[in-house]
Amino acid sequence: MTESSSQQIPAVVAPIAPGPMTTAILDFISNVPASGIDRSDAPTSKARRLAKRAAQRAAVTAGSLALPPGPLGWLTLLPELIAIWKIQAQMVSDIAAAYGRHATLGREQMMWCLFRHTAAQAFRDLVVRVGDRLVFRRMSWGMAERVARQIGIQLTRRTLSKSASRWLPVIGALGVGAYAYYDTCQVASTAIAMFEGDIVMEEIDGDATAEAAGPGVGANGEPPVAAARTPGQERTG
Repeated sequence: MTESSSQQIPAVVAPIAPGPMTTAILDFISNVPASGIDRSDAPTSKARRLAKRAAQRAAVTAGSLALPPGPLGWLTLLPELIAIWKIQAQMVSDIAAAYGRHATLGREQMMWCLFRHTAAQAFRDLVVRVGDRLVFRRMSWGMAERVARQIGIQLTRRTLSKSASRWLPVIGALGVGAYAYYDTCQVASTAIAMFEGDIVMEEIDGDATAEAAGPGVGANGEPPVAAARTPGQERTG
């Protein structure tokens, strides 16, 4: 008499489709905008002027999109975010150019500048601080999607918490505009701090480390220091 052995079939977990916010983030960071700004002899002052101008544009844009009342205003939430991201991304690109560092600006650095102040924990496996240098891991598509999903969760929570202002169009528009101004200033602060230090790209396999601006270029035109991991290496977040 034969015994039928039970076979255990492993459960198949279907991949989670990215939500609208995650998809918007992934689409947005796929291209880094060009800049028409020349390298400045006083990059910090130039960057602050660029930041102030971008913050004012962001405030006007966000306030205008927040004017439609009630349910109609809810429909403008994601377009409002994307419009603000475009202004902020162009600002980051221009700040990079003012520092003469536009060649170091990839999707990892753009994502860091735009969203670090919103979801710092999302970057724990992507960015490591070593002294005054930021070491970025080159993102695979899977890593980019994971980071974007974590950012999307935080942005969705923040957006929903502000959604009540859509029922008070004029007062709400002023509040949304003020927050967009503040948010853009936060992005600018992150970008300025990043470009005033060294930016290093670390390959995912750990076999090679390359300076994002090209070999032999540091924050002040000096040769970069190798990004070897040390006991004092500090994770961001």
